[in-house]
Amino acid sequence: MTTGFFWDERCFWHGGGNYAGMLPVGGLVQPMATGGLPENPETKRRLKNLITVTGLDRDLAMTGAPAATMEDLLRVHPQSYLDDFRALSDATGGELGRRTPFGPGGFEVAAQSAGLALGALRAVLRGEMDNAYALSRPPGHHALPDFPNGFCLLANIAIAIRAVQAEGLAGRIAVLDWDVHHGNGTEAVFYDDPDVLTISLHQDRNYPMDTGAFADRGRGAGQGFNLNVPLPPGTGHDGYLAALDRLALPAIRAFAPEVIVVACGFDAAANDPLGRMLATADTFRQMTARVMALAEELCDGKLLLVHEGGYSETYVPFCGHAVLEVLSGSAVTAPDPFAEVFAARQPDARYAAFLDRWISDMEDAL
Repeated sequence: MTTGFFWDERCFWHGGGNYAGMLPVGGLVQPMATGGLPENPETKRRLKNLITVTGLDRDLAMTGAPAATMEDLLRVHPQSYLDDFRALSDATGGELGRRTPFGPGGFEVAAQSAGLALGALRAVLRGEMDNAYALSRPPGHHALPDFPNGFCLLANIAIAIRAVQAEGLAGRIAVLDWDVHHGNGTEAVFYDDPDVLTISLHQDRNYPMDTGAFADRGRGAGQGFNLNVPLPPGTGHDGYLAALDRLALPAIRAFAPEVIVVACGFDAAANDPLGRMLATADTFRQMTARVMALAEELCDGKLLLVHEGGYSETYVPFCGHAVLEVLSGSAVTAPDPFAEVFAARQPDARYAAFLDRWISDMEDAL
């Protein structure tokens, strides 16, 4: 098995300033000594470092990809937005949307991030790799065509999908988003498209608070090809696997895609500062294994994971390592140092019963 790992040092150089966590600096909000946004390079850099230190990188095809071209970007984003983005990027940097600051050269870094997703998807569809992981940064699943938000400047996965469709490499594509936040940008791009199934498992009303409802199933020709699975805080390991097994995977199986793309955020992890979902590294390991098995069943194993959120510098590397172990079939491991602590925080029997009813209600409604 050949697993590609697509990365680029320039993606670690993307920066956003003048924030203190999620709050703009000013008034009574003091600057943070450690930097600005929760979305910072360290979670991704430390994942790359960990796979190097353990030797897992020797079981991966470590590579890069060209930046997405203007032609690639224009399939998703209007010229007016790209012109504004580039002009500000060429000057001082700044902010065009909500919580999406960038420095000088931010346009080129964002295009590089999208290019990693596109290069990885092309490689999988061309049979050059069995599956792949794109360490994209800045992330993309919140980016609307003309309005960046939630740390996302360009819609990485949507750009990659529209490019391979235009090149005739694939038609029917399933996107599974397990980032703790609703994948509103990906949903918006494909909301009326019956050729792209979009599924989002997310913490209910976390971010954005006004999107991600179960009732939002698509529009027009795309009706029935969008599935939101909002989950309550504290869902935990077993709850995530139940939602995946009972809702997401059956929808993908019925859709029968030519490739599966996962928006792989690690912010559902138990100690993430922007989520409250209690997932563990083993949760991501087992979700990856289940999606891999379905990809083998449906589309000759064609599977791409694109990095999205995840803001714990200590834990994201272990979650990512677990995913990459499964993707590559490597025997190299990085034992989870939080396993015992996070196992003790999982839902008790009463909350598990509540979660079962929550998921059952969505099953019954489908």
